[in-house]
Amino acid sequence: MFTADALRSELTRLTQRSVYHSIAICGGDPLGEADFIAEALKGGAPLGVMLDHDGQRPEALDRVVGSLALVQVTMTGAEDDAAVARAMATVRRAAEKQVAHAVALVPEANPSDGRLLRIVEQARAASADTSVVVHPTTESLSSDRSWLAWLERATSVHGDVRLLARLPAPTGMR
Repeated sequence: MFTADALRSELTRLTQRSVYHSIAICGGDPLGEADFIAEALKGGAPLGVMLDHDGQRPEALDRVVGSLALVQVTMTGAEDDAAVARAMATVRRAAEKQVAHAVALVPEANPSDGRLLRIVEQARAASADTSVVVHPTTESLSSDRSWLAWLERATSVHGDVRLLARLPAPTGMR
């Protein structure tokens, strides 16, 4: 367990010894510890920092956004409307602070095309600069061509939508 000062020192030490290009703060809800993260990044981080989270604490983002290079909200597409609204509020806050922002959709096996398209529409409404990256399973990509049709519809709604296969375990994370 690190104190904020110890974590800041360790990040600085690690970046001096290796060729890292960025620091990722990730997990479902890292902003539950927004005060700790803000303290650890106080004075600037030694590298660019990406916050990858569920977007459910848009108000907490303000405490750390000045130290971030990228805010990414990761969703499955199965979130309820209130959770999607909070995630889009997070995207909007990042955009207002002029921090790069993205929505990563990591759908389960049989996602609703309509639901995923609505999330893309909401991401576009939150900020026209939102990058949307969809990571379907490799099995769903190889078993049918519906992802190609979905991508065509999604890019007609928002110009920055990408489709990248999710790598299977143990190579991938999920």
